[in-house]
Amino acid sequence: MSPRRRILLVGLLALLAGFFVPNMVKSLLELVWGQAQWFCGLATIGAVCEPGRPFVPLLPLLVQLLVLVAAGFAVWGAARWCLRPVRDLAAPIANLGPQNLGYRIRHRGRDELAGLARAIDAMLDRVTAGYEGQRRFAANASHELRTPLAVQRTLIEVGMAQSLTGEQLELLTAQLLATNERNERLIEGLLALSESDQGLRSSTPQRLEQIVSGVLAAYADRAAEAGVTVETRLSPRIVTGERVLLERLVTNLVENGIKYNRPGGRLVVTVGGDPALTVTNSGQAVPAEAVDGLFEPFRRLARDRTNQGGGAGLGLAIARSITQAHGGIIAARPGDDGGLRVDVHLPHVG
Repeated sequence: MSPRRRILLVGLLALLAGFFVPNMVKSLLELVWGQAQWFCGLATIGAVCEPGRPFVPLLPLLVQLLVLVAAGFAVWGAARWCLRPVRDLAAPIANLGPQNLGYRIRHRGRDELAGLARAIDAMLDRVTAGYEGQRRFAANASHELRTPLAVQRTLIEVGMAQSLTGEQLELLTAQLLATNERNERLIEGLLALSESDQGLRSSTPQRLEQIVSGVLAAYADRAAEAGVTVETRLSPRIVTGERVLLERLVTNLVENGIKYNRPGGRLVVTVGGDPALTVTNSGQAVPAEAVDGLFEPFRRLARDRTNQGGGAGLGLAIARSITQAHGGIIAARPGDDGGLRVDVHLPHVG
């Protein structure tokens, strides 16, 4: 029986008790009083009842006290009985933990308790997904760090094992420096992802087209070196957020658009109404089924982790986290000329 039905039943019994109990107590008191008078009226027992006559006026009060105590125990028992389904639900919940996140209550029925159980199961689904995502993230981060550290150790051991010429020493130093720079980029990306996941520390109106112009100016030389033509279509657009994070969002999208482009390719950056920001690049064709996975940490289109672009695989993951922190949505799809088109939808400022 559901808690609602139990409470309704107890309430009904309480109403009936409130109607009948006073009359029953009154009848019982009159019966006891009549029997007591008859008992004490006997000649042989009258002397025995004489010492108790001063306490006769207290008899109704004593009966009321007994009824009150009995009612208190009845209410306590009824409350426990009504809440018993909740206690039965608490036992399975107590068994949940990091080691058995796959456990579900799966309570049947349509009452409030079944609704609560289904809500808890849905919450556990979200917690499990987040927990698994964090575990995969930690495993991938460990893998990403282990590879360059192993390379560094090998290079150092090679340098210590034999005497190197000036040319060999220069090559070894360059390789160590490149590996160290990759570690720095990875750690910087992890810190940026952690900061964006924590949300906004401040929120003020920002001119998005100005932020985009500044980022494109900073990457003009890199785009020229890569042989990528940058096209811009910038309209006035005000968004509310944190300038540093918005700059990082635009930087990651522009950097990816240049890095994963082709010589002679294009990078088109548009600022407008909705979407607020669009970055489209030409380049390698991206399968539609692989697009969503690119927003996961350490996920690249290439299967090998040691990609030649030197990235850590965190660019789009950071962009998604920053967009969500600003109350927006980021989506991507394959570009018409190969490559990728990324749309960033941000809330309008009233």
